[in-house]
Amino acid sequence: MAFDPDHALFVAILDNGSIAATARAWGISPAMVSKRLARLEARLGVRLIERTTRRLHPTPVGAQLHAELTQLLAALTEAEARVTGAAATPAGPLRIAAPTSFARLHIAPHLGDFLRAYPAIALELTLSDGYVDLAAQRIDCAIRITADPPAGYIARRLAGNRRVVCAGPAYLAAHGTPATPAALAGHRLLAADGQLPWTLLRPGKRALVEGISHVRTDSSEIVRELVLAGVGVALRSLWDVGTALADGRLIRLLPEWEGARDLAIHALHAAQPRPAVTAFVDSLADRFSPPPWEALDTGHG
Repeated sequence: MAFDPDHALFVAILDNGSIAATARAWGISPAMVSKRLARLEARLGVRLIERTTRRLHPTPVGAQLHAELTQLLAALTEAEARVTGAAATPAGPLRIAAPTSFARLHIAPHLGDFLRAYPAIALELTLSDGYVDLAAQRIDCAIRITADPPAGYIARRLAGNRRVVCAGPAYLAAHGTPATPAALAGHRLLAADGQLPWTLLRPGKRALVEGISHVRTDSSEIVRELVLAGVGVALRSLWDVGTALADGRLIRLLPEWEGARDLAIHALHAAQPRPAVTAFVDSLADRFSPPPWEALDTGHG
Protein backbone atom coordinates (compact mmCIF):
# COMPACT_ATOMS: atom_id res chain seq x y z
CA MET A 1 0.00 0.00 0.00
CA ALA A 2 1.50 3.31 -1.11
CA PHE A 3 1.53 6.00 1.59
CA ASP A 4 0.20 9.46 0.69
CA PRO A 5 -0.74 12.62 2.62
CA ASP A 6 -4.41 11.59 2.75
CA HIS A 7 -3.39 8.70 5.02
CA ALA A 8 -1.87 11.09 7.53
CA LEU A 9 -4.90 13.37 7.25
CA PHE A 10 -7.25 10.45 7.99
CA VAL A 11 -5.23 9.59 11.11
CA ALA A 12 -5.33 13.22 12.20
CA ILE A 13 -9.12 13.42 11.81
CA LEU A 14 -9.65 10.55 14.24
CA ASP A 15 -6.90 11.72 16.60
CA ASN A 16 -8.34 15.25 16.73
CA GLY A 17 -11.93 14.03 16.95
CA SER A 18 -13.39 16.37 14.35
CA ILE A 19 -12.94 17.73 10.86
CA ALA A 20 -12.93 21.31 12.15
CA ALA A 21 -10.10 20.65 14.61
CA THR A 22 -8.09 18.89 11.92
CA ALA A 23 -8.63 21.79 9.51
CA ARG A 24 -7.27 24.23 12.10
CA ALA A 25 -4.26 22.02 12.83
CA TRP A 26 -3.44 21.55 9.15
CA GLY A 27 -4.17 25.12 8.11
CA ILE A 28 -6.75 24.17 5.48
CA SER A 29 -10.51 24.58 5.23
CA PRO A 30 -12.97 22.04 6.71
CA ALA A 31 -14.37 21.58 3.21
CA MET A 32 -10.94 20.53 1.96
CA VAL A 33 -10.54 18.06 4.84
CA SER A 34 -13.92 16.52 4.01
CA LYS A 35 -13.06 16.39 0.31
CA ARG A 36 -9.76 14.61 0.91
CA LEU A 37 -11.40 12.13 3.30
CA ALA A 38 -14.09 11.38 0.71
CA ARG A 39 -11.37 10.94 -1.92
CA LEU A 40 -9.54 8.41 0.26
CA GLU A 41 -12.75 6.47 0.97
CA ALA A 42 -13.62 6.45 -2.74
CA ARG A 43 -10.17 5.20 -3.67
CA LEU A 44 -10.30 2.39 -1.09
CA GLY A 45 -13.94 1.59 -1.81
CA VAL A 46 -14.92 1.53 1.88
CA ARG A 47 -16.42 3.92 4.42
CA LEU A 48 -13.83 4.78 7.07
CA ILE A 49 -15.67 7.21 9.34
CA GLU A 50 -19.29 7.47 10.43
CA ARG A 51 -20.28 11.11 10.63
CA THR A 52 -22.89 12.30 13.14
CA THR A 53 -23.92 15.77 14.20
CA ARG A 54 -21.96 15.49 17.47
CA ARG A 55 -18.81 13.46 16.76
CA LEU A 56 -16.99 11.12 14.42
CA HIS A 57 -16.73 7.37 14.89
CA PRO A 58 -14.44 5.04 12.93
CA THR A 59 -16.08 2.13 11.19
CA PRO A 60 -14.53 -1.27 12.01
CA VAL A 61 -12.47 -1.02 8.82
CA GLY A 62 -11.56 2.57 9.66
CA ALA A 63 -10.42 1.61 13.17
CA GLN A 64 -8.20 -1.12 11.74
CA LEU A 65 -6.71 1.22 9.14
CA HIS A 66 -6.14 3.91 11.77
CA ALA A 67 -4.23 1.50 14.00
CA GLU A 68 -2.04 0.30 11.14
CA LEU A 69 -1.38 3.78 9.76
CA THR A 70 -0.52 5.07 13.23
CA GLN A 71 2.16 2.40 13.48
CA LEU A 72 3.45 3.26 10.01
CA LEU A 73 3.62 6.97 10.82
CA ALA A 74 5.49 6.24 14.04
CA ALA A 75 7.93 4.02 12.16
CA LEU A 76 8.50 6.75 9.55
CA THR A 77 9.14 9.33 12.25
CA GLU A 78 11.61 7.07 14.00
CA ALA A 79 13.36 6.24 10.72
CA GLU A 80 13.79 9.93 9.92
CA ALA A 81 15.12 10.57 13.42
CA ARG A 82 17.69 7.82 13.02
CA VAL A 83 18.81 9.15 9.64
CA THR A 84 19.14 12.73 10.85
CA GLY A 85 20.55 11.75 14.23
CA ALA A 86 17.74 13.53 15.99
CA ALA A 87 16.70 12.36 19.42
CA ALA A 88 13.20 10.95 19.73
CA THR A 89 11.73 13.32 22.31
CA PRO A 90 8.51 12.18 24.01
CA ALA A 91 5.88 14.69 22.89
CA GLY A 92 2.38 15.05 21.54
CA PRO A 93 -0.95 13.53 22.57
CA LEU A 94 -0.87 10.48 24.82
CA ARG A 95 -4.16 8.66 25.45
CA ILE A 96 -4.11 6.20 28.33
CA ALA A 97 -6.90 3.84 29.47
CA ALA A 98 -6.76 2.21 32.90
CA PRO A 99 -8.99 0.54 35.52
CA THR A 100 -10.60 3.10 37.81
CA SER A 101 -9.30 1.98 41.21
CA PHE A 102 -5.82 1.09 40.01
CA ALA A 103 -5.42 4.42 38.24
CA ARG A 104 -6.62 6.37 41.28
CA LEU A 105 -4.28 4.57 43.67
CA HIS A 106 -1.19 3.83 41.61
CA ILE A 107 -1.11 5.98 38.46
CA ALA A 108 -2.62 9.38 39.31
CA PRO A 109 -0.25 10.07 42.26
CA HIS A 110 2.75 9.83 39.91
CA LEU A 111 1.43 11.81 36.95
CA GLY A 112 2.77 15.09 38.29
CA ASP A 113 6.35 13.80 38.21
CA PHE A 114 5.81 12.27 34.77
CA LEU A 115 4.41 15.47 33.24
CA ARG A 116 7.17 17.57 34.78
CA ALA A 117 9.72 15.23 33.20
CA TYR A 118 7.94 15.34 29.79
CA PRO A 119 6.23 18.74 29.50
CA ALA A 120 5.65 18.33 25.74
CA ILE A 121 3.25 15.40 26.30
CA ALA A 122 -0.48 16.17 26.24
CA LEU A 123 -1.96 13.48 28.48
CA GLU A 124 -5.53 12.17 28.35
CA LEU A 125 -6.54 9.54 30.91
CA THR A 126 -9.69 7.43 30.44
CA LEU A 127 -10.84 5.33 33.39
CA SER A 128 -13.03 2.27 32.93
CA ASP A 129 -13.32 -1.17 34.48
CA GLY A 130 -14.80 -2.53 31.25
CA TYR A 131 -13.18 -3.62 28.00
CA VAL A 132 -11.63 -0.77 26.02
CA ASP A 133 -11.12 -1.15 22.27
CA LEU A 134 -7.72 0.50 21.76
CA ALA A 135 -8.10 1.02 18.02
CA ALA A 136 -11.71 2.23 18.00
CA GLN A 137 -11.18 4.63 20.89
CA ARG A 138 -7.73 5.73 19.68
CA ILE A 139 -5.99 4.64 22.88
CA ASP A 140 -2.18 4.71 22.80
CA CYS A 141 -1.69 2.52 25.85
CA ALA A 142 -4.06 0.53 28.07
CA ILE A 143 -3.33 -0.78 31.55
CA ARG A 144 -5.12 -4.09 32.00
CA ILE A 145 -5.29 -6.65 34.77
CA THR A 146 -5.67 -9.86 32.85
CA ALA A 147 -4.44 -13.41 32.44
CA ASP A 148 -4.71 -13.32 28.66
CA PRO A 149 -3.57 -10.11 26.92
CA PRO A 150 -5.19 -9.73 23.50
CA ALA A 151 -3.28 -10.59 20.36
CA GLY A 152 -2.07 -7.84 18.08
CA TYR A 153 -0.46 -5.70 20.78
CA ILE A 154 2.72 -5.69 22.82
CA ALA A 155 1.85 -6.65 26.41
CA ARG A 156 4.50 -5.58 28.91
CA ARG A 157 4.07 -7.18 32.32
CA LEU A 158 4.36 -4.51 35.00
CA ALA A 159 3.57 -6.50 38.15
CA GLY A 160 1.75 -9.50 39.54
CA ASN A 161 -1.74 -9.31 41.00
CA ARG A 162 -1.84 -11.16 44.31
CA ARG A 163 -5.31 -11.44 45.84
CA VAL A 164 -6.10 -12.14 49.48
CA VAL A 165 -9.23 -12.86 51.52
CA CYS A 166 -10.01 -10.11 53.99
CA ALA A 167 -12.69 -8.58 56.22
CA GLY A 168 -13.08 -5.73 58.68
CA PRO A 169 -12.57 -6.18 62.45
CA ALA A 170 -16.20 -5.24 63.20
CA TYR A 171 -17.52 -7.91 60.82
CA LEU A 172 -15.28 -10.59 62.33
CA ALA A 173 -16.27 -9.59 65.86
CA ALA A 174 -19.93 -10.06 64.93
CA HIS A 175 -19.70 -13.15 62.71
CA GLY A 176 -16.53 -14.98 63.70
CA THR A 177 -13.35 -15.73 61.76
CA PRO A 178 -13.45 -18.50 59.13
CA ALA A 179 -10.63 -21.02 59.61
CA THR A 180 -10.92 -22.82 56.26
CA PRO A 181 -12.09 -21.99 52.72
CA ALA A 182 -15.11 -24.24 53.28
CA ALA A 183 -16.14 -22.11 56.26
CA LEU A 184 -16.57 -19.11 53.95
CA ALA A 185 -19.86 -20.63 52.79
CA GLY A 186 -21.38 -19.51 56.08
CA HIS A 187 -20.26 -15.90 55.70
CA ARG A 188 -21.44 -12.85 53.79
CA LEU A 189 -19.35 -12.83 50.63
CA LEU A 190 -18.80 -9.62 48.70
CA ALA A 191 -17.92 -9.54 44.99
CA ALA A 192 -18.72 -7.52 41.91
CA ASP A 193 -20.79 -9.15 39.17
CA GLY A 194 -18.85 -11.98 37.54
CA GLN A 195 -16.22 -12.24 40.31
CA LEU A 196 -17.66 -15.33 42.02
CA PRO A 197 -16.83 -18.16 42.50
CA TRP A 198 -13.34 -17.65 43.95
CA THR A 199 -10.46 -20.05 43.34
CA LEU A 200 -8.11 -20.16 46.33
CA LEU A 201 -4.71 -21.84 46.25
CA ARG A 202 -2.07 -22.99 48.69
CA PRO A 203 0.93 -25.24 47.94
CA GLY A 204 -0.50 -28.49 46.61
CA LYS A 205 -4.14 -27.61 47.27
CA ARG A 206 -7.00 -25.81 45.58
CA ALA A 207 -10.38 -24.69 46.95
CA LEU A 208 -13.44 -23.35 45.15
CA VAL A 209 -15.56 -20.84 47.07
CA GLU A 210 -19.05 -20.53 45.62
CA GLY A 211 -21.88 -18.26 46.64
CA ILE A 212 -23.80 -15.10 45.88
CA SER A 213 -22.58 -11.64 46.80
CA HIS A 214 -24.36 -10.27 49.88
CA VAL A 215 -24.72 -6.98 47.97
CA ARG A 216 -25.03 -7.06 44.21
CA THR A 217 -23.00 -4.45 42.35
CA ASP A 218 -21.11 -4.04 39.10
CA SER A 219 -18.47 -1.89 40.80
CA SER A 220 -15.29 -3.31 42.27
CA GLU A 221 -14.76 -0.02 44.12
CA ILE A 222 -18.10 -0.45 45.89
CA VAL A 223 -17.01 -3.92 47.02
CA ARG A 224 -13.89 -2.38 48.53
CA GLU A 225 -15.95 0.19 50.42
CA LEU A 226 -18.37 -2.49 51.64
CA VAL A 227 -15.64 -4.68 53.08
CA LEU A 228 -14.06 -1.64 54.76
CA ALA A 229 -17.48 -0.84 56.25
CA GLY A 230 -17.70 -4.30 57.84
CA VAL A 231 -20.41 -5.68 55.59
CA GLY A 232 -18.71 -8.96 54.70
CA VAL A 233 -15.71 -10.91 53.38
CA ALA A 234 -13.99 -10.15 50.06
CA LEU A 235 -11.20 -11.43 47.85
CA ARG A 236 -9.23 -8.30 46.98
CA SER A 237 -6.05 -7.45 45.12
CA LEU A 238 -3.16 -6.56 47.38
CA TRP A 239 -2.60 -3.32 45.43
CA ASP A 240 -6.15 -2.34 46.43
CA VAL A 241 -6.21 -3.22 50.14
CA GLY A 242 -2.54 -3.36 51.14
CA THR A 243 -2.71 -0.05 53.02
CA ALA A 244 -5.90 -1.08 54.85
CA LEU A 245 -4.27 -4.37 55.87
CA ALA A 246 -1.19 -2.57 57.13
CA ASP A 247 -3.08 -0.05 59.26
CA GLY A 248 -5.59 -2.57 60.67
CA ARG A 249 -8.75 -1.41 58.93
CA LEU A 250 -8.87 -4.86 57.32
CA ILE A 251 -7.73 -8.25 58.57
CA ARG A 252 -6.30 -10.86 56.24
CA LEU A 253 -8.06 -14.21 56.55
CA LEU A 254 -6.79 -17.68 55.67
CA PRO A 255 -3.20 -16.38 55.33
CA GLU A 256 -1.95 -19.60 53.74
CA TRP A 257 -4.46 -19.20 50.90
CA GLU A 258 -4.48 -16.69 48.04
CA GLY A 259 -6.42 -16.15 44.86
CA ALA A 260 -5.07 -17.76 41.71
CA ARG A 261 -2.06 -15.85 40.41
CA ASP A 262 -2.92 -16.09 36.73
CA LEU A 263 -3.83 -12.39 36.62
CA ALA A 264 -1.13 -9.79 36.14
CA ILE A 265 -0.93 -6.06 35.46
CA HIS A 266 0.06 -5.32 31.85
CA ALA A 267 0.62 -2.28 29.67
CA LEU A 268 -0.72 -2.84 26.14
CA HIS A 269 0.41 -0.78 23.18
CA ALA A 270 1.20 -0.97 19.48
CA ALA A 271 4.18 -2.97 18.26
CA GLN A 272 6.06 0.24 17.43
CA PRO A 273 5.02 2.73 20.11
CA ARG A 274 5.71 6.43 19.92
CA PRO A 275 8.36 7.81 22.33
CA ALA A 276 5.63 9.24 24.57
CA VAL A 277 4.13 5.75 25.05
CA THR A 278 7.51 4.21 25.79
CA ALA A 279 8.28 6.94 28.33
CA PHE A 280 4.96 6.38 30.12
CA VAL A 281 5.30 2.59 30.28
CA ASP A 282 8.92 2.85 31.41
CA SER A 283 7.87 5.22 34.19
CA LEU A 284 5.29 2.72 35.46
CA ALA A 285 7.75 -0.16 35.23
CA ASP A 286 10.19 1.83 37.39
CA ARG A 287 7.48 2.62 39.94
CA PHE A 288 6.37 -1.00 40.20
CA SER A 289 9.82 -2.60 40.46
CA PRO A 290 9.24 -3.90 43.04
CA PRO A 291 5.49 -3.29 43.46
CA PRO A 292 5.08 -0.96 46.46
CA TRP A 293 1.94 -2.76 47.64
CA GLU A 294 3.87 -6.00 48.19
CA ALA A 295 5.65 -4.40 51.15
CA LEU A 296 2.26 -3.74 52.77
CA ASP A 297 1.30 -7.43 53.02
CA THR A 298 1.24 -8.27 56.73
CA GLY A 299 0.81 -11.97 55.91
CA HIS A 300 -1.18 -12.68 59.04
CA GLY A 301 -4.77 -12.81 60.09
